Amino acid sequence: MKRYVAPSLLAADFGNLREDILMVNNSEADYFHCDIMDGVFVPNLSFGFPVLEHIKKYAEKPLDVHLMTIEPEKYIRRYKKAGADILTVHLEACDHLHRVVQEIKSEGMMAGVSLNPHTSVRLLENILAHVDMILIMSVNPGYGGQTFIEHSYSKIATLREMCDNVNPGILIEVDGGVDLSNAGRLYETGVNILVAGTAVFKANDPVKMISDLKKA
Repeated sequence: MKRYVAPSLLAADFGNLREDILMVNNSEADYFHCDIMDGVFVPNLSFGFPVLEHIKKYAEKPLDVHLMTIEPEKYIRRYKKAGADILTVHLEACDHLHRVVQEIKSEGMMAGVSLNPHTSVRLLENILAHVDMILIMSVNPGYGGQTFIEHSYSKIATLREMCDNVNPGILIEVDGGVDLSNAGRLYETGVNILVAGTAVFKANDPVKMISDLKKA
């Protein structure tokens, strides 16, 4: 199974954002992970369309945009215009998840669905055939630098079995507390994409860290 790394720009130096983007361009990373927070669905704010457009201007790899917002369906077309290649919404934020997934795909983006730590993967049973990616939050969303929640491994293992039975092409992504101490086990458990923020941008050598995460 191929391994992917998506550095989370939430942990980048926003005073030198262009330089951090160019660093990721020149690394073995596969995606830019962009967390959009509205201060309602999660207790924090991040950035919006102008910053996303700035990132797209310099990024040479796809933008993996994770919406931690209420009513994500309101701005699907706007996120596409701003540069999103993958758009992930939270199951917990969508009353009509299937419709939202269809709208994302109709705009030419890959569609992802994310789960908070307390949410059972069994709730995904009726959507797995229609999505491209599932994002498992392995910390409570809203802030970077948190400690990995251990029961995430069992959730991922169950999800991988469910995906293999319904839609083997689904990518499983994990975000939260990811570093070299758990990267290898996450891949072995069934993860395709590791999202890493602090582990990458606070490393002495971020390019090497990205490479090490892929090889873990």
